[in-house]
Amino acid sequence: MSKKIQIFDTTLRDGTQGEKVSFSAEDKIRIAKRLDEFGIQYIEGGWPGSNPKDMAFFERAKRHSFQQAKIVAFGSTCRTGNKPEEDSNLRALIEAETPAVSIFGKSWLLHVTHALKISPEKNLELISGSIRYLKEHGKEVIYDAEHFFDGYKDNPEYAIKTLLAAQTAGADVLVLCDTNGGTLTHEVTKVVHEVMSAVDAPIGIHSHNDSELAVANALAAVDAGAVHVQGTINGYGERCGNANLCSVIPNLQLKMGYSCVSDEHLKQLSTLSKFVSELGNLTPDNKQPYVGKSAFAHKGGVHVSAVIKNEQTYEHIKPELVGNSRRVLVSDLSGKSNVSYKSEELGFEFDKSSAESGKIVQELKKLENEGYQFEAAEASFELLVKQITKNAPDFFKLEGFRVIMEQNSKGESRSEATIKVRVNDQIELSAAEGNGPVNALDAALRRALCEFYPEISSMKLQDYKVRVLNEKDGTGAKVRVLIDSAKDGTSWGTVGVSENIIDASWKALSEGIIYFLMNQNSKPRKRENLVETGQKNTTEVPS
Repeated sequence: MSKKIQIFDTTLRDGTQGEKVSFSAEDKIRIAKRLDEFGIQYIEGGWPGSNPKDMAFFERAKRHSFQQAKIVAFGSTCRTGNKPEEDSNLRALIEAETPAVSIFGKSWLLHVTHALKISPEKNLELISGSIRYLKEHGKEVIYDAEHFFDGYKDNPEYAIKTLLAAQTAGADVLVLCDTNGGTLTHEVTKVVHEVMSAVDAPIGIHSHNDSELAVANALAAVDAGAVHVQGTINGYGERCGNANLCSVIPNLQLKMGYSCVSDEHLKQLSTLSKFVSELGNLTPDNKQPYVGKSAFAHKGGVHVSAVIKNEQTYEHIKPELVGNSRRVLVSDLSGKSNVSYKSEELGFEFDKSSAESGKIVQELKKLENEGYQFEAAEASFELLVKQITKNAPDFFKLEGFRVIMEQNSKGESRSEATIKVRVNDQIELSAAEGNGPVNALDAALRRALCEFYPEISSMKLQDYKVRVLNEKDGTGAKVRVLIDSAKDGTSWGTVGVSENIIDASWKALSEGIIYFLMNQNSKPRKRENLVETGQKNTTEVPS
């Protein structure tokens, strides 16, 4: 039986310290749920008490049930001069009500004497006292030995003392952090071996990528005996990033014989990578190993000829093992399989032998070439398949809309949208104002449709993202709009692409409502029936 490695994901905490990486509290919940479904054991959600966004995440996390992952709150040892029971940081960790907490302490005397300006002995007391206090409150404690490798190279005896202080206080895992990312792989191997001979607690590794060695260092630490690995999806993180779990996990599982997640869950790795990048509004790295679009792409000549005969000639693993696909750039040989897999994942059947299957693959190629991405827009993908298979619902038809935005000399702006829709044989004309043109369009559409589908008032638009696809074209560039809608804790994503941001927004907005009505099995009500029963439009316009 393969030895199990604990995977600790810190995308939502350490990953957000990377440049241009930002997630809303709702984004973080969606990512946490996806990580849990993937099989991650620990999900570090942030630093409670440090900012409103992290506080909101932990409050929302309390209302969600996770299949197997433990949500982890992050913080530091108590501050100098504070008793653990009086320290606001430790109190925030307890109030987060997570089953596990991760706290960092100083391993390097340089930080002890210059940053904290305390004695080495006092630092040991801070470590042991903080951990003991958290254990007394029933927490699983993961101790991050900050700057451990630099501290060990500077003074190995003292660095080991900090680990022993944490171990004696009851820490469940001792994580060796290469915080500056400057340690070479052979040094990691040597240090982990020496640490394991000095302590009894399980050892973990937290590596940064400043020397382009974060993944290699994580693998070396496991090979030397570590059983706990910390990293982020896509390697997001401060400066040059953290160990990329999209490389660490398949390397451990497929190359080194360890067990991280189930084989079935591993097949979701590529879509997980793209899902996180989409919610972060970041362009996926096509050349990323294992999960990138180009990771198994072959272009012409000898390579294509050889791969068609035997894929092992130019592929180090089967791409399907990580949910990726082979791409022969003159013709995508696995298109139908991709569509079939995604369809099954979303819960509806797809017959690869049907006449429509080829049409779906060709339409996907066309749309992806135009800039569409469906990894975080499953609702749009399902509607696309239903349209081509002639199973698409027909709830309303757009007759036209107009959006006006005005701004006066004082800088005050006003947006208004007018829209005309047809439901069966009835026309509805509606207008609404909003705090922007897209908000006004959303409000006008809802106002028009609520005459026929009052249930629309119960759904809301909870997130709206815009990405410029071809920046070199300046203001004439295409944009991709990703909209996240929700009702009663259930959310769904839709996407629109156009050179016109209003047009792209319309596509995503309208598909979000169509998908909702489809799943509600909605039937249009006649306008006169609504009047007779005294029902009124109660649409709540999201801000």
